[in-house]
Amino acid sequence: MFKNILLGVDGSEHAQKAAKIAGEFARCMGANLWVIACFEPIPVHLGQPYMDEAIRSHITDAEQNLKSALAEIGDTQGEIRTELLEGPPADTLLSVAEVRGIDLILMGTRGLGRFSSLLLGSQSQKVVAQAQCPVLLVR
Repeated sequence: MFKNILLGVDGSEHAQKAAKIAGEFARCMGANLWVIACFEPIPVHLGQPYMDEAIRSHITDAEQNLKSALAEIGDTQGEIRTELLEGPPADTLLSVAEVRGIDLILMGTRGLGRFSSLLLGSQSQKVVAQAQCPVLLVR
């Protein structure tokens, strides 16, 4: 049924649960799995050396998020591909889904966004509203 699954991770508890479920789906269906960690664009006005430090920090955090998600996923029969991308999470996931021919998007319902207390679930809501494929939100 699903041959290409996209998982968006941000290090949150809900994203970790989504990673575990993505692994189960991939194993059951023999699907390929794309694991994406996004980070918000760095403001250009920071200047040097602050911009370099901010970029390093974002990349380090995103790499850790990928590593944690891969541990939750475990072994699968299909391919597992990872990508670290800069951009707004919802827009980035939607673009990857379109380009990669994704059949299912998995993500947590609430992430670790900067304004999470004000906009709980705004990224997941945007993905659900605009995705061209099914979306499974994990709580």
